[in-house]
Amino acid sequence: MSNGTLIASISGIRGIVGNGLDPSVLVRYASAYGTWAHRRAVADGRSPLIVVGRDARRSGPVCASIVMSTLQGMGCDVIDAGLATTPTVEMAVIEENAAGGIILSASHNPEEWNALKLLNERGEFLTPAEGEAVMQIADREDTDPAGVDALGTLREHDFLDMHVSRILDLDAIDADVIAGAGLTAVVDGVNSVGGVALPRLLHELGVEVIELNCEPTGRFAHPAEPRPQHLKGLTQKVKEEGADIGLAVDPDADRLALVDDQGRFILEELTQVIAADFWWQHHDGPFVTNLSSSRAIEDVATKYGQEVHRSAVGEINVVMTMRTSGAVLGGEGNGGVIVPDLHYGRDALAGAAIVLQHLATSGKTLAEIHDSMPSYEIAKDKLPLPDLDVDALLTRMATKYEEEDLSAVDGLKIDFPDSWVHMRPSNTEPILRVYAEASTVAKAQALADRFKQELSDMIG
Repeated sequence: MSNGTLIASISGIRGIVGNGLDPSVLVRYASAYGTWAHRRAVADGRSPLIVVGRDARRSGPVCASIVMSTLQGMGCDVIDAGLATTPTVEMAVIEENAAGGIILSASHNPEEWNALKLLNERGEFLTPAEGEAVMQIADREDTDPAGVDALGTLREHDFLDMHVSRILDLDAIDADVIAGAGLTAVVDGVNSVGGVALPRLLHELGVEVIELNCEPTGRFAHPAEPRPQHLKGLTQKVKEEGADIGLAVDPDADRLALVDDQGRFILEELTQVIAADFWWQHHDGPFVTNLSSSRAIEDVATKYGQEVHRSAVGEINVVMTMRTSGAVLGGEGNGGVIVPDLHYGRDALAGAAIVLQHLATSGKTLAEIHDSMPSYEIAKDKLPLPDLDVDALLTRMATKYEEEDLSAVDGLKIDFPDSWVHMRPSNTEPILRVYAEASTVAKAQALADRFKQELSDMIG
């Protein structure tokens, strides 16, 4: 559903602060979520405890205050995790045996946006069924406000040290080996919480850190999505400093982008592929990614004799498939790496540790690893989504290409022998995403343009 800029979906409730996401909206959804979590906690015999964290957006303190007070009003006890990455809050839910968690972050959206990202008692994003249950409570205003004697409590706790410690405890991570490699990293924290969390981890790993946009002011030095056109300052800084690696995160630090030692941006698609190239040297088992991610992961899987499973786009869809397939690693092509030995959520800190361990253990430069990866290019495009039946539109497209290898798990994906195109409605914006992959940038963009035109022609 949407109302102005407000978008409520599997990816959370997000909008522009004061123009879609206002205090009444925060209260509405926080009270619905609090009611849902409290009911489940009571039924399961657990404490109705909710962990709340936020990125560094300037609206964060106000939004978090409204949300936490509302949760208390629903009888939930609240831990204020303060400035905290999304994966840190996910791990905090597990650590505290909580009933759920909320992260105040609009991820890659501009700084005037904010959002409620909702977690269940496993520290994972809500499943479609769980999300629908919360939406129904909100729509029906079927909440359970607490009486004066049952109001929830509030306490503060910083979970970053716990998060870092768990990463250091992973069996494939050896801080002494990394420290011994004498690595230098430039970190672009986009003026949010990753600028605090990632340097903390790197210091523990013995990596020299050069900070760029790491002060958590919430005034983003560049557009928040870690894309090549947004990270020219990072690529330049890596070359200037002679650093071994550049690391960039989005505002809530669940996505990781890399720059190699030659100052070349490594496509976000390859973050999970490089991580898997190391992880499969130590763990046998399947990998799970979504339909919009590069087929490079299948090429690397073949090298190690491993399997790749594909899910619908959306972290929870990847996570659900990881659980059913017994995956040892997963991720998404937006720079997300999911390490189930740690928790079931995209984690830029964990991804960074794995990549650094790969460098230290292999003795190779990131440029050498980068050049050894399968070479594909992805064009990520979009089409404004008018008020129409998207399923019917994509069904028409499927009929047109019925002779090709099709998947309708999430929108429509058409696999050609040397390329693919994936068309699906966004979970976070009123658009149709049109992603295409081919051997060159020009071919990928031409494929995306072709299907955008075909879709436009069908819309009329």
